[in-house]
Amino acid sequence: MLALLAPVLFLAFWHFTTAGQPFSLIPPPLEVGKQLWDLAFGGIWDDLYSRTLLEHAVASVSRVYGGFLFAAAFALPLGMLIGRVDLVRAALDPTLQLLRPIPVTAWLPLAMIVFGIGPRSAFFLVFLGAFYPILVNTIFGVRNVEPRLFEAAVMLGVSPSALFWKVVLPASLPSIFTGLRLGLGFAWVVIVVGEMTGVQTGLGAIIMEARQLSRTEIVISGMIVIGILGFVSDYLVQLLGKRLLRWSPQHGG
Repeated sequence: MLALLAPVLFLAFWHFTTAGQPFSLIPPPLEVGKQLWDLAFGGIWDDLYSRTLLEHAVASVSRVYGGFLFAAAFALPLGMLIGRVDLVRAALDPTLQLLRPIPVTAWLPLAMIVFGIGPRSAFFLVFLGAFYPILVNTIFGVRNVEPRLFEAAVMLGVSPSALFWKVVLPASLPSIFTGLRLGLGFAWVVIVVGEMTGVQTGLGAIIMEARQLSRTEIVISGMIVIGILGFVSDYLVQLLGKRLLRWSPQHGG
């Protein structure tokens, strides 16, 4: 009930500030709800956007998860190497720290030049958005393993070659999953920018197209769907994290 309080209050405020205002640029929630229904099932406006929500959502989900998994496949081993091997950290960390503050939007023109106009540019931008949160949190987790854990493992007979798998990786998993959650969240944030690169399908694509046509109800509908999909994605990562960290009293409960 407490979780519903803020959305209900927000909807009430939204309704009373926009309903009955014929020249308002923001449509009331009922109009957005009707538009969202038409996007999903049609039967109201029956225009070019009707019954297209599934197609656009699937396109965005494939780009978000594709870019996120690709980023995780690079960032996780790289972060572990930087966190554990001083030579790798000295060679790569300064360059990565130099590139990290560059916003994803600044990469947009370069991505379109290198990858062309279309889905590959969107995929690359989503990859960038997810890469650095995963990398930074992985490095942090690996570098901040308690030294006492190594001492205890050696006393229990763990060989030096097995310390990474027996000590480092389990101890850094909470930080790694924080990075995965942040990376997936940033992937959903970036998808709208990524789909500004000339793609024909995707939630970001219809949001930008609807903005040009002053169809604000479609813009807000797309935002709502992105929020719901992002929430579900984060929940799935949390479930996976709880399953893998069930041994930890702080994270497995």
